[in-house]
Amino acid sequence: MLPYGRQTIEDDDIAAVAQALKADFLTTGPTVDAFERAFAETVGARHAVACANGTAALHLAMLALAVKPGEVVIAPSITFLATANCARYVGADVVFADVDPDTGLMTPDTLAEALGRVGGRKLRAVLPVHLRGDACDLPGLEALAREAGAVLVEDAPHAVGTTMKFGNTTEIVGDVRHSAMATFSFHPVKTIATGEGGMVTTNDAALAQRLRVLRSHGMVRPEGCEPWWYEMPEPGFNYRLPDILCALGLSQLAKLPRFAARRRALAAAYRDALTPLAPVVRIATQPAWSDPVLHLLVALIDFEAAGRTRREVVDALKARGVGTQVHYIPVHRQPYYRNLYGELDLPGAEAWYARCLSLPLYPGMADDDVAKVAAALKDVLGL
Repeated sequence: MLPYGRQTIEDDDIAAVAQALKADFLTTGPTVDAFERAFAETVGARHAVACANGTAALHLAMLALAVKPGEVVIAPSITFLATANCARYVGADVVFADVDPDTGLMTPDTLAEALGRVGGRKLRAVLPVHLRGDACDLPGLEALAREAGAVLVEDAPHAVGTTMKFGNTTEIVGDVRHSAMATFSFHPVKTIATGEGGMVTTNDAALAQRLRVLRSHGMVRPEGCEPWWYEMPEPGFNYRLPDILCALGLSQLAKLPRFAARRRALAAAYRDALTPLAPVVRIATQPAWSDPVLHLLVALIDFEAAGRTRREVVDALKARGVGTQVHYIPVHRQPYYRNLYGELDLPGAEAWYARCLSLPLYPGMADDDVAKVAAALKDVLGL
């Protein structure tokens, strides 16, 4: 069975974890600092703060900005639950932005429409999601957010290694040139894996220090106090990432160029293999400015034209050894948010959801696996 995603763990990764297990610190030790420094250097940010997972990264970002109950955070409806939930964790309201139906991304136009639904409430943050690994139009979104008195926080768990070119300037997701912070996840199906794990990057030293305090119960150790003394000016959380997992992260980060090249090669092979299945099947559109390291290979399928339901296609592909997934059910459809905010009309999100199906994509795939997936899809759809 080809799963839609899978970690790539090799002997040197196992050796790195074994070495960490034999070290003096299993957590809150020097390997955490080393992983943070290496990640910051990789993405071109001044600071990187490791934490327990990608959801914790988003929550910490909201806490670091001191987002308050009754304030507003804008998030796209096509994303994982955590993007919206992080605002609710701090009592803020979520205004859901629509997305481009062919990229799944928040755009300046969909953000502008969402801004019109904020009303008289205070807008604190806009959370664009680099869905699949493709980058959003950060300069366009930043300009609108700034005009509205808010900052961007990039939700970037899909986009480790993705580069962008705006004008003549090449940038990398995580360098936070247009945002206050960017958040990442190292879940096993992501581009690099620590099992569970997350990171927040920022160029603001004060934000970085606040993130570090909040990830460890809110404790601070004032200068000049007894060595055992600590104080808690405000409560934080136990969102630390252990040295054991940071050792795996360091080992995986060293492989990022290879992983990125392999994912890009597989994505190019998919483009060639799926072209004959158009117009019923096509790959999600890549924005002109984005050079992604795709976490997800999303096919947009006209199930009605094929005369098959998505469930029929998913089951038939599974029977042929091809695993798939759906990314994502629009978050505004979830019972919690429907009960909270009522029904919303977001046609781009609905159009995306109606057609999306994630196909297998991970570095360990063999060269001929893409052709196998394309042939299975052609057979199942009767094309």
